[in-house]
Amino acid sequence: MTVSVELPEELENRLKKLAQKTHRSKSSFVSQALEEYLEDQEDYYDALERKKRLDKGLDKPVPWTEIKKAAGLK
Repeated sequence: MTVSVELPEELENRLKKLAQKTHRSKSSFVSQALEEYLEDQEDYYDALERKKRLDKGLDKPVPWTEIKKAAGLK
């Protein structure tokens, strides 16, 4: 899919310089940045929803000891 984005000149110059320096395409940086941003936003909204459910008593908190155990941590 092709998406057209208009960037501020300074940001575009930084992107161009980094792409040249690393021999990567500008698109690869934009795709990576967008993917990371979307993951962060999804996590944020998931956390807000979880908090709402906790506040309403629909979910119960999970103790840290259980989280560590499930993750295989000591």
